Amino acid sequence: MTTPPEPRRDHLPLGEPAGSPDRIEVTSRWIERGGRPWFPVTGEIHYSRVPRERWSEVLGHARAGGLDSVSTYVFWRAHEPRPGDFRWDGGLDLRAFVELAASHGLDVVVRLGPWAHGEARLGGFPDWLVERDLRNRTDDPAYLDLVRAFYAQSIAQLAGLTHAEGGPVVAVQVDNELYDQPAHLATLRRIAEDLGLRVPLWTATGWGGAQVPHTLLPVYSAYVDGFWEDSRTEWPEFAACHFRYSPVRDDLSVGADLREALDGIVLDPASVPLKDDDALPFATCELGGGMHVAYHRRPLVSADDVAALALAKVGSGSVWQGYYMYAGGTQRTSAVPGQVGGEQESQATGYPNDVPELTYDFWAPVGEHGQVRRHHHALRRQHLWLQAEGERLATMTTTVGGGSARTDELRWAVRSDGRRGYLFLTTYQPERQPLAAQADLQVTVAFDDGAEVTVPTVPVDLPAGVSLAWPLRYALTPVLELRSATAQVVTRLVVDGGEVVVLAATAGVPVELVVAGDVPVGGAGRAVHRDGATVVELRTPPGPTCVVELPGVRLLVLDDASADRLYRLEVAGRERLVLSDAPLYVEDGALVLHPDSGRATVSFLPAPDGVRASEGHVGAGQDAGPWRTWSLDVPTAGRRPVLAGPRRLDATAPQPVRGGPMDRLRAPTDWSGAAHLRLEVPREALDDVDRVLLRITWRGDAGRAYVGERLVSDHFWHGRPWDVDLTPWRDEVAAGALRLELLPWSDAAGVWVDPAVRGLADGVVVDAVDVVRVARVRLEPLGVGAGVGAGDGDGGPRPA
Repeated sequence: MTTPPEPRRDHLPLGEPAGSPDRIEVTSRWIERGGRPWFPVTGEIHYSRVPRERWSEVLGHARAGGLDSVSTYVFWRAHEPRPGDFRWDGGLDLRAFVELAASHGLDVVVRLGPWAHGEARLGGFPDWLVERDLRNRTDDPAYLDLVRAFYAQSIAQLAGLTHAEGGPVVAVQVDNELYDQPAHLATLRRIAEDLGLRVPLWTATGWGGAQVPHTLLPVYSAYVDGFWEDSRTEWPEFAACHFRYSPVRDDLSVGADLREALDGIVLDPASVPLKDDDALPFATCELGGGMHVAYHRRPLVSADDVAALALAKVGSGSVWQGYYMYAGGTQRTSAVPGQVGGEQESQATGYPNDVPELTYDFWAPVGEHGQVRRHHHALRRQHLWLQAEGERLATMTTTVGGGSARTDELRWAVRSDGRRGYLFLTTYQPERQPLAAQADLQVTVAFDDGAEVTVPTVPVDLPAGVSLAWPLRYALTPVLELRSATAQVVTRLVVDGGEVVVLAATAGVPVELVVAGDVPVGGAGRAVHRDGATVVELRTPPGPTCVVELPGVRLLVLDDASADRLYRLEVAGRERLVLSDAPLYVEDGALVLHPDSGRATVSFLPAPDGVRASEGHVGAGQDAGPWRTWSLDVPTAGRRPVLAGPRRLDATAPQPVRGGPMDRLRAPTDWSGAAHLRLEVPREALDDVDRVLLRITWRGDAGRAYVGERLVSDHFWHGRPWDVDLTPWRDEVAAGALRLELLPWSDAAGVWVDPAVRGLADGVVVDAVDVVRVARVRLEPLGVGAGVGAGDGDGGPRPA
């Protein structure tokens, strides 16, 4: 691995002037902040699709998930439903959302539009705008006059909140998925700046061969699957490339249906060079945090898919991880009286696809109703690593080896600064095209100073279905080097005056730690000294009590399950490691937990003297290894059955209808043959808890949930349970106003679902209906250990 060249500077009209406080600068290879390389981690959260009373919770989970920033669309149609009638109240209060994000320690990327897409009706354009005789998304003066008025209103909401003013807004994206109007994109930035908006980072989506002017930073996407693909497509052609390491940033297929259907742009892959651009850093804004569903095609993306894709992008050279979506939401209901149709993308408004009218869950790490899913935890492991190592990773270039379409070939990459780095290995690809295990794996990496590292020292079998980043020549202390490890770095923290480095083992891969020199080893480690190095093997299995003692540092080696429970949070005035069974975040120095079962455990390192809970009962603290653990009983949380199945219901499927510009299956409008199911939910199942979800496990085609005559949720069956938030409707539900309308599955209709859930018999079957009661527990540390002790803190500067 050779030493990378110095980056180019001052060649882009981005960033801030020299001498600016906390200056943000864009080089050809990475972004800098305060004179140091910065590796942002951003997640998409749409304030207008999340109830305002849940904003703080969702932002709290984002911060606890290791994000340092959030991005959000400003949907024009939401804010100007009628010409000149601007709304910024309630759930549309952009300013309040940005301020709240800042209170959680998050920066903000504002996706300013004017066109957004986001599976919104008309791409977020107001109906009245589309009905006018304008050349939208061009420099048509009449169109620009309207954009200028919308931008002025939006920018007024951000006054005093930009980075230069000491606020959280660090970036703005103009328009979205605009491919052939670079001059117009440049115009949008000029308009915003003329209206007084000053931010260091201006971006535009770069995928699909988009022509992005030099005044904007192109940002890229990568998805596991796409609802926008045809129902005859088994797995999109674009998907497999995102599980291989590659310097190629672009993806011609994302949004291709809209390019063709709405814009008439058809790209020949051979005509668009897909190659790295050495003048610009590799930044992403839409790594698929999950995937939406359309009526005709309903992908089933897994947590492992999302985590493997994200890590593959780091191995490929990304210096900005941006996820779409990070938190799901619900489409707004129309603010325009008499408007026909909902606020969602649909064939009725010229799109190729019909998506659900209300739900925009997207199977995101944080769901539509605050459900915290496994990929929130799997991604957090990566984000904690980026918090600790992002400054170094950003400066490292990538060398790719392997990476063809062959499923039996070893896929690897090395990201290095010429002296140290990370070895990326993957045998992961979704089940439709799985990769093979790799037998007798051993890799030798040569560095610029002549050193070579072979990892592992004895060949191992790498199981199928894993994605890894192993450290090479990693500095544990200023004088102690971890030459290699078959475990992944998660984070590091100073505890009791000494540093703890956290590693995560991979199931099926023996942990080997190789330390340069002959050094003493204690704790859970056993040393073998050979060839001027110390090979450390574990005496005990990886887990929370597996601590290897080395001179000046402790290595905590977690198993996979424990690593997914690990948080690093500032609690009661100091940084702590926290292991928790229940999802949590920080609020005013205390932990807020959202358990959905009656019992949880929380462990701290370093530990306070005690904890106090706002709800439930806390047991006595128990010490195990370096941790102190408290058990928490929360009797208000848990599941309550409403209906036990399976229950087959009588229903008749409507005739399939095709339509739209690409002649795809259309969502049913004929519900006359639907099964009707009225549900009786007892009052005691609804009260005295923070949130109440109705979880419907069923098999069919499409469902709608009503409280009285109000549609409160909808669902296209795709193999996962359907959650309905009953919290706003407790009184009506207790009075018996809850009912479901369910259309039966008809295999002959031709709807695409994942192979894992195919073979469904025609009809409607309800397997179970449960109430899931989610509590809110505030856990406050108590005693001397709750504050910062001498020599404790975040560890200060890391060893070089």
